[in-house]
Amino acid sequence: MKLPCERKGTPLADEELLEIGRALLRSEASELIRAADRFAMELVRAARIIHSCRGRLAVVGMGKSGIIARKIAATLASLGTPSFFLHAAEGSHGDLGMVCRDDAALILSNSGTTSEVVAILPHFKRLGAPIVAITGGLASPLAREADVVLDSSVRSEGGEALCTADEEGDALALAPMCSTTLQLAIGDALASMVTKLRGLRPRDFALFHPGGALGRRLLTRVSDVMGSGDRLPVIRPDVSVSDALFEMTSKGYGATVIADGDGILLGVFTDGDLRRLIGRCGVECLALRVGDVMITNPVTIEPDKLAAEAVRVMEQREISALIVVQDRRPVGIVHLHELLKAGVA
Repeated sequence: MKLPCERKGTPLADEELLEIGRALLRSEASELIRAADRFAMELVRAARIIHSCRGRLAVVGMGKSGIIARKIAATLASLGTPSFFLHAAEGSHGDLGMVCRDDAALILSNSGTTSEVVAILPHFKRLGAPIVAITGGLASPLAREADVVLDSSVRSEGGEALCTADEEGDALALAPMCSTTLQLAIGDALASMVTKLRGLRPRDFALFHPGGALGRRLLTRVSDVMGSGDRLPVIRPDVSVSDALFEMTSKGYGATVIADGDGILLGVFTDGDLRRLIGRCGVECLALRVGDVMITNPVTIEPDKLAAEAVRVMEQREISALIVVQDRRPVGIVHLHELLKAGVA
């Protein structure tokens, strides 16, 4: 007895198999283009409903539409719209208690007739919660009860809307493919529009992603990773190169800041400068005044700048350390190794 997962029939040639994949991609791309052309102010009304919601957005679905709904909810939440996924079947068995009067609903169903979805519509209507439907069933119960309907139907070559699987791009005409891709894209479009309405900024976005690499890049400031206080290598311009070498070695930054008596930045001296100086003058250079051999126009950065900007400057200037200044005074130094350790480089 053969298992369902075993190969059957004539093996496919590589070219034929490739065309199957390409055909599916073309089908899905065509549906996205058609949707972009046909949507009008209903997309705007849907975005404004979500933006004006005083509570949370319940994103509802079943089956493959439920999987898409879960992703849309996650996307909206990451962009500052309080959202949660509600499984339509679980909703009928107690999870509708999560929905409150100030909430709104974004409901996904390809046909608009899914029994579990239809069963929970009265709950939203009783609460007065506005409903945005993403459905291909434009005459379905879901479409009739929705405040805004976003047409996710796939189309035949003649342009008429279809809710059957034969236009899904699936070789077996069984699995939803084009329709779920379209649902996902519509959700992303709404998320993009609502984000614009909210005036979300990159630093706001980072607040919802504090644990990941993206959050670290968007939240970490130079002041968070710089060496300051006793860790800052700083000397006066009248000390010797030998003393500068000791300061660089003891603080471990491969560089030392030179400042005057008022704490104003004058220059920088690095281990690279020392190697080049010894190459030209020999070890006798250790007795020279560091103020006479320092770099007088060092690259600097302010403490409130993003650490990611410090990485960019280092890469552009091909250096490994930056002096951190405030009001022309050195307040710290940041090294590439610290940025790597902080996860922003």
